[in-house]
Amino acid sequence: MTTGYALLTPGGKLEPWTFPRRDLRDDDVRIRITYCGVCHSDLDAIEHATEVLVPGHEFTGEVLAVGPAVTALAVGDPVAVGNIVDSCGVCAACLDEEETYCLEFPTLTYGGVDRVDGTPRYGAYSREMVVRDRFVYPLPDGLDPAGVAPLMCAGVTVWQPLNRLGVGPGTRVGVVGLGGLGHLAVKFAKALGASVAVFTTSSAKAPLALELGADEVVVSTSDDDMASHAHAFDVIIDTASAPHDITPYVLTLDFDGTICMLGIPPRYDVDSMALLRGRRRLTASGSAGVRDTREMLAFAGRHGITADVEVLPAARVQEALDRLARNEARWRFVLDLSLR
Repeated sequence: MTTGYALLTPGGKLEPWTFPRRDLRDDDVRIRITYCGVCHSDLDAIEHATEVLVPGHEFTGEVLAVGPAVTALAVGDPVAVGNIVDSCGVCAACLDEEETYCLEFPTLTYGGVDRVDGTPRYGAYSREMVVRDRFVYPLPDGLDPAGVAPLMCAGVTVWQPLNRLGVGPGTRVGVVGLGGLGHLAVKFAKALGASVAVFTTSSAKAPLALELGADEVVVSTSDDDMASHAHAFDVIIDTASAPHDITPYVLTLDFDGTICMLGIPPRYDVDSMALLRGRRRLTASGSAGVRDTREMLAFAGRHGITADVEVLPAARVQEALDRLARNEARWRFVLDLSLR
């Protein structure tokens, strides 16, 4: 048994709850959770929940026990886990360590059911979790575990397109949105050697963007500012989750430039001719598989990258969710599960 914070009644508030975790299988790892990030997708899951829900899918902790087939991890190891805890393991995507795109759909850290026994998956707003060893990652030396927790979702979500699109020295990157995803997009793009601009609706946010390492700020509500940045970027990472017209951002892409949608609004609104002129590309991405997560953590370790977080005791989980809903996070709330 473990304790955590659950939505027990649809439309209610999270409250303490005691519930079971499964016994270890041969390739399982039992983890004592210390820190868990609070993600916007948690808010969405809570809003639409129709049954008992324990959120939380980006966390760090310590190995409590391992199954007999686990060889790469040992009791006491500091580890990190993201939003995928299992997959079919045999489709082309899984064999390429692209488990996000598992043809049978990956098993997520919470929501849905366990792939083997069909029991409900409860998330990391809790003291302990059992995870298949393939999806448990050693914590990089020297990094704050509270700051690493959001890397397991927000961090790897921005890392995958930056890495796959070949961002490096000389690449001109624009970032739309300066929240949990956006602030990490700035950090990773800068560490990759790119020049980085942040699109913001208000010039008042400029100091925050520059503090994070952005080279400049573009006010997206200013027609003059946007026009002066026509053809200025090779890659744009759009982290905004609300529906919005992306045409103005597409027009700031250079020839063969790419805009990657990470916020995943219900639909993409864009002028098709804006894409055609300049042979620009529109793509999307979400989370990442084992290979990208492993590479992201190694890169973060080499460059000292963590999320900027505000840590709250787990008992204040509802406060964290309410403040996140009001866009008061700078830039990620993290729950301390080590406090009783």
